[in-house]
Amino acid sequence: MTLSNPTSVLFACNLNAIRSPMAEALVKHFYGSHIYVDSCGVEVGEQDAFATAVMQEMGIDLSHHRPKSFDELQDSSFDVVIALTPEALACAEDLARATSIDVEYWPTTDPGSYGGGEGTRESRLAKYRALRDEIAALIKKRFGADHTASA
Repeated sequence: MTLSNPTSVLFACNLNAIRSPMAEALVKHFYGSHIYVDSCGVEVGEQDAFATAVMQEMGIDLSHHRPKSFDELQDSSFDVVIALTPEALACAEDLARATSIDVEYWPTTDPGSYGGGEGTRESRLAKYRALRDEIAALIKKRFGADHTASA
């Protein structure tokens, strides 16, 4: 069952390098301009080549993503903030204290936590693909059928 769809969403994770940029890009891919979406991190990380690679497999270009923190947001008037990590949840709740922003928590696994940078390139990419697909499923469950399905 989907909740009513917001018009603006902020995804947040720890470094705005993997999970939240994937979620932002997937919402843009699935829903186009029907939902305004942005992403940020608790801190600023560095662009992640594995995240870029697995999103490119879907035809989504993350190469121009520039990680940013909550402090660097140009706008904080979102309908909902979706936190993908416990640390991001704490920051989202702080942001929501003085506003009417709803906060949701979607716990997701850091693909680097399965042994960090260990393993072959293909085994590491498999972890990122699993995360991408997990986030895509959560997005479709929350926001309903994507608008690209009929295109």
